[in-house]
Amino acid sequence: MKTNDTKSKNKIFLAIILLAILVIAAIVMYMVFKQKTSQGSKAITVSVVYDDGSQDDYKIRTDAEYLRDVTDEIEELEIDGHYDGTSFYIDAVNGVTADYDADGAYWAIYVDGEYGNYGFEKQPVADGAAYEIRYEVWTE
Repeated sequence: MKTNDTKSKNKIFLAIILLAILVIAAIVMYMVFKQKTSQGSKAITVSVVYDDGSQDDYKIRTDAEYLRDVTDEIEELEIDGHYDGTSFYIDAVNGVTADYDADGAYWAIYVDGEYGNYGFEKQPVADGAAYEIRYEVWTE
């Protein structure tokens, strides 16, 4: 017959094993689903769609792996923003400010016409892709 002390030790051991399995599963999930970057030269298009619907297009050949790095290479493109501690948020593009607190406006990232899955500085770039930085206003 097991004593209470033995049962307690077994529960602790089982909890440690379960925690280890969860940590390993989280690492595997991260490795499978993390954003993939493309190394080497890429030809891409970066477009900016402003609040009035006008648009600027920039065609560029780059070795950069992330959108933020690509936009830093485009001399005619000025992007201002801020970090919130974990992510970079675009405040203004070429002098046009989006103020979410004032009217729900923000700068969205699109990849090949689809809403981007990553933030501005973490969006991987791929050869032949089209990226759009679009002024949008949140409405419910």
